[in-house]
Amino acid sequence: MPESRGERASRCVFCEIVAHRLKAYIVFEDDATMAFLDSYPFTRGHLLVVSKRHGARLTDLEWEDQMALIRTLDELCRRAERLSPDYNLALNAGANAGQVVFHVHFHIIPRYGEENPFLVSPRPALDANDARALVVELSAP
Repeated sequence: MPESRGERASRCVFCEIVAHRLKAYIVFEDDATMAFLDSYPFTRGHLLVVSKRHGARLTDLEWEDQMALIRTLDELCRRAERLSPDYNLALNAGANAGQVVFHVHFHIIPRYGEENPFLVSPRPALDANDARALVVELSAP
């Protein structure tokens, strides 16, 4: 018997974060979206912006949920500019595109002049002290 969408979502790490069952450094939350620090950031302040509704791809979401993500992206890009005026905005859709967690999410990756942070492997884990400081800095509207 195929698994239901609810069963699939219940094992999704981002769904667990959205439900506050897994710890994350959350910088924004509204009824439809959430933004939190990446646990293995490419750069300082690397954010993930997720829909609270489970869907592997942007096109899996209803139009209203897509628009909620865009509104939140706008707000969080503006907040990321407090860290650096330059950033990458990325959406990986599908395994061949580099998607690892199959719950739609955007990356906001501040850039500080590094040659290429995307070539760093393995990426270091998020520092808890820095994460707490970033939450304070990025949570303010």
